[in-house]
Amino acid sequence: MTNKDLHDPRFYRAKQEADFAKDPTISTPQTEDPAYTLAFQDTEFLLREELRPVRFQLELLKPEMLLDEAGIGSTLVMYGSARIPEPDKADALIEAATDEASLKTAQRMKEKAKYYDEARKLARIVSDCGIEEDGKRDFVVCSGGGPSIMEAANRGAADVGKESIGLNIVLPHEQAPNEYVTPSLSFQFHYFALRKMHFLLRARAVAVFPGGFGTFDEFFELITLIQTGKMEPLPIMLFGKDFWNRIIDFDALAEEGTISRKDLDLFQFVETADEAWAIIQRFYDLDCA
Repeated sequence: MTNKDLHDPRFYRAKQEADFAKDPTISTPQTEDPAYTLAFQDTEFLLREELRPVRFQLELLKPEMLLDEAGIGSTLVMYGSARIPEPDKADALIEAATDEASLKTAQRMKEKAKYYDEARKLARIVSDCGIEEDGKRDFVVCSGGGPSIMEAANRGAADVGKESIGLNIVLPHEQAPNEYVTPSLSFQFHYFALRKMHFLLRARAVAVFPGGFGTFDEFFELITLIQTGKMEPLPIMLFGKDFWNRIIDFDALAEEGTISRKDLDLFQFVETADEAWAIIQRFYDLDCA
């Protein structure tokens, strides 16, 4: 029967063609050979070195399309350590210490455990506001999807029954996404570059908590993009002034002339979720208690 609908495609869609290709009644040496598999269904083919540009494109497109379909207009990105414990588990690190060095580290981790609660609180405050514009949800919490500070971010959104995003990365030692990430907004990446891009494509504010190499990588790339004019300014809040100034001598960078003194205005130090939320509200002229 001829299809006379003017809006229906004249060609079968890829999903239909893929179903046709699965016809179990046809089995010959030719159809059983991998060469005969449809290119977009051939995993071994897609994993070839020559197909890296295609994999880049797929890893860019999949989260972008699904986030758009989910009505995500903008995000509050939360970076931070995968090791800082929540407060009620901090003492266990101290008890497990076996020497002076490990005890000192455990004590410092306990001092930073308060930031788990602040990350959770900030995510809860922002999510509870339920800001929307043009049918899109704004300031949806987005974390790296892992444990510790990332878990606290997703957990804060879950506390008030709101969705949150997790951008996980495949690593030899990586764990599953934390349980508070919304399943339909939990993404897994092979390429760090594409993951970092997705962190910032929808970001309208970024909260950076104490962390290690990964957090530093994400934070420095962000301020470099703004410093060089590749990205418009947005609120960047560094939680824990004592931590950051102990680890990085920002003033020394300016004194050495390797950055401008005004580059230090790209971010602000905060200690609490309330301080961070106040900065975001002032920047965007928001009125949400």
